[in-house]
Amino acid sequence: MEEKKSKNIGFNIIKNDPMDGHKGFGKGVLTLDNVSPVIVDVDAGEATVDVGAMHARSVVEKGIKFLPDRNEVPDAKLYWVVWVTIDRKEEGPYYAGVTACEMTVNREIRRGYKLLPEHVNRLDKSIKRHIIVDHMDEKSKAILADFLQKHDSGMWERSSDELKTGLSVK
Repeated sequence: MEEKKSKNIGFNIIKNDPMDGHKGFGKGVLTLDNVSPVIVDVDAGEATVDVGAMHARSVVEKGIKFLPDRNEVPDAKLYWVVWVTIDRKEEGPYYAGVTACEMTVNREIRRGYKLLPEHVNRLDKSIKRHIIVDHMDEKSKAILADFLQKHDSGMWERSSDELKTGLSVK
């Protein structure tokens, strides 16, 4: 019997500027090299990096037909897709952009709810170094904050007060 290999995927690490040295076409474009999707499973109380979410192919999303109306997906389980952008300052890397999008899934009926335009716009906002987490529930914020801190406490410490305040549980 073949044993299932476990994946230990971390955040995308900052690479050299892919446009460095280019003077013309494409100069100034946004790059996805430093963005990682984090899936927050609220019921399980855990968060994981799932690079498949970049193309709506995360473990949670596989085999699910997504609908734009949450009422068509009864008894769904709540997840958050959180776009985390890493940047570097003199002191070291930090969480520069963190934006969350709601997603619900009902595995039994193989249906889910998410708004694709929202996911695309939040990905764009994360790349542009925005922090958008205020609409998350307290439990989800706590799971995400704990995950980011445990992943790299130095990156958490170097991150903005806006992120730390946004994810603080009241």
